[in-house]
Amino acid sequence: MSSLLDEGAGDLDAAAFHRAVADKAMEISFDANRDEVRGSLRTLSEHQDAAFDLLRMAVTAPRFDSEAIERIRAAQLASLRRRSTDPNSIASEKWFATAFPNHPYGRPVDGTLASVAAITRDDLVAFAKRTLARGSLKVAVVGDISPEDLGRELDRVFGTLPAKADLAKVADVTPKGIGTVDVIPMEVPQSVVLMGTGGLTRKDPDFIPAYVLNHILGGSAFSSRLFKEVREARGLAYSVYSYQVALDHTGLWFAGTATKNERAGESIRIIGDEFRKMLDDGPAQSELDEAKSYLTGSYALRFDTSSKIAGQLLQIQIDDLGIDYIDKR
Repeated sequence: MSSLLDEGAGDLDAAAFHRAVADKAMEISFDANRDEVRGSLRTLSEHQDAAFDLLRMAVTAPRFDSEAIERIRAAQLASLRRRSTDPNSIASEKWFATAFPNHPYGRPVDGTLASVAAITRDDLVAFAKRTLARGSLKVAVVGDISPEDLGRELDRVFGTLPAKADLAKVADVTPKGIGTVDVIPMEVPQSVVLMGTGGLTRKDPDFIPAYVLNHILGGSAFSSRLFKEVREARGLAYSVYSYQVALDHTGLWFAGTATKNERAGESIRIIGDEFRKMLDDGPAQSELDEAKSYLTGSYALRFDTSSKIAGQLLQIQIDDLGIDYIDKR
């Protein structure tokens, strides 16, 4: 659905909608992830009325024309076929399917060849009607517009949406299959390694301490323990990393790398050893001081463009961190 919201709306078919956007140098896009549908609008101040009109039509009156549906479907199917031979995509989908059987998180975000092929226009219309609603809407705006004018525009853009979304209940979940190893044979010279375990949700009070810890372990591109041990000390891989994923209904912690097939086992062992060392001994004080200094100093770089500021303000709302989060982080 998200890929079709800007493929024609109101009285404008896809070509006319795209032309209206391009003629005034606007940018409108929509995307979906495991927990939400997101949209973005970028425009010059002098064109904001026209931009808000197009956004209103996209979210309240998407056309879902047959031509657009089939064009986007074909593109999505082509993307899924490419991903079916991509080791990173295969590893990720296998991990989530194993960790979350019979749960929405276990399904591919972009669907499958079968599910994408089966979607009908009626499915899209019904899904948009159920899910696009004011009650679950979060908005962040940065730019040359007063609060009063913005309030009027937001009422005009979203005011006709239903008050509440009709969303299916999604249960909180913990990953299954932790400790198992799946090997998927492929005729490629390099093995992709993806390791994952349970982590913390964003609301957990230990999330930020874990964020700092992960920076030391594998989150820093060139100074992390994994980088030093896997790449610098042994030359096993160009890239090695760890990262947190905080979803609405679970928290996850991943590590990964890509290396020669014959060195995959050694790489897995070293990554595991570094996790165990961190669990047993924690970081050194010097590592902690450097990580805190870097993460504190670099935080401002998340606010150096209007788009980044809007993105941060939106995420703070989604995570329910409070209006004063930037000051107390």
